Amino acid sequence: MKRAQLIGITVAAGAGLLAFVLMRSVVNKPAEPTQIAVPVNSTEVLVARRDLPLGELTKDTDFRWQTWPADAITPSFLTKSNPEAMQEVSGSIVRAPLLQGEPVTKQKLIKAGQGGVLAAILPTGMRAISTRIKEETAAGRLILPNDRVDVILTRRDRNNQTGAEEFVSDTLFYNVRVLAVGQELDTKDGTKTQGGNTATLELTPAQAEQLARANSQGEISLSLRSVADGDPHGKGPTAATQDQGGSVVRVLKYGVSSREYGVN
Repeated sequence: MKRAQLIGITVAAGAGLLAFVLMRSVVNKPAEPTQIAVPVNSTEVLVARRDLPLGELTKDTDFRWQTWPADAITPSFLTKSNPEAMQEVSGSIVRAPLLQGEPVTKQKLIKAGQGGVLAAILPTGMRAISTRIKEETAAGRLILPNDRVDVILTRRDRNNQTGAEEFVSDTLFYNVRVLAVGQELDTKDGTKTQGGNTATLELTPAQAEQLARANSQGEISLSLRSVADGDPHGKGPTAATQDQGGSVVRVLKYGVSSREYGVN
């Protein structure tokens, strides 16, 4: 076989192999995915345009309309079915913080003239009462709104046996929520924006009366509780003589009944 013929056969075989490979890649090419548009039942709800902290006075530019799945809408949401909703909530006071993009509900806002912010955030049946604080009686003024504290009364007491006066401390209440420190109802980045000489506490009516008497008897101190040491049973503030998961101990001195102590 002549050399020219051998080269020609080689070239033809190579071209055939290349054509086979190209044809196979075309035949085995994956099909383009088919996109099917599925219509979603949705509507527009009113959401916060920015973070709205507790006590903020709102304006209409603080809100916007956001598309929302109809199945995820609750009756408390403000929808586009009421186009005046944005104007209705404008000028309201924020009674519970709203995050950017969070749906707005009337339960989280209160209109001016319907009561103050503090009254709006108080649970039913509870009272807000203030007590004097200073650095050495309030955890170095590091207690913040929504912290939980124990309330301690330090007072002078006369010893029944010797007649001498002595200082005694008693825990009045456990697990009390701090509503405000000074004029601050909320915190920014976990710190107070300004100091205060009073702490406003959330108590029952009877406990509020007891704290008012205690303020005239001696000095009130606030003992800060750990976040982990919460209120698993949702009982709220508890008087020291009530069950704290432990017992109450009555101290006897020379056979004479003395003070009671709550034991956790």
